[in-house]
Amino acid sequence: MFVIPVSRRSAEFTRHIERLLAKPERDTLALRTPPMDVSETDQAYSLQLDMPGIAKEAVKISIEGRRINIDAVQAGPAPETTTERVLHRERAVTRFSRSIVLPTEVNQSDSKAQLEDGVLTLTLVKRQPAGASQLTVS
Repeated sequence: MFVIPVSRRSAEFTRHIERLLAKPERDTLALRTPPMDVSETDQAYSLQLDMPGIAKEAVKISIEGRRINIDAVQAGPAPETTTERVLHRERAVTRFSRSIVLPTEVNQSDSKAQLEDGVLTLTLVKRQPAGASQLTVS
C-alpha cells in the first residue's frame, strides 16, 4: 500500500486547476421543486410558491379536476462574448415543477394566478356541488 501525502495547499491548487480547465455545460437543466404553502377557506384554496427569477410568461398552470400542475423555466445566463472566457459557472437553466392533488375539484374559470416579487400566488375556487335534484320513477 502506498500513502501519498496530500497537504491542504495541494488540494486547493487541484480544485483551482479543475475550475480553470472545466468546460461549463450549457445545456444543463436543473429541476427544482419550489417550496409551497397551501391554505383553504370554505370557498377556495390558496397556494403560494417561491419562484425567483421567473417571468409571468414562463409559468404554465394546468388544472385537471383535483390535480394542479405548475411548470416554469428560468432563463439561463447570458451567452458569453467572444472576448470573455467563463472560468466557473454554477447558474444554469432551471425548471421549476410542482404537482399537487387537492381534496376537492377546482373551478378553473373562477380561479386566479398572480406572480409578484418571485412569489406565485394561486387562488383556486372550489367547485360547488350542484344542488340536490330529484329523480322521478317511471
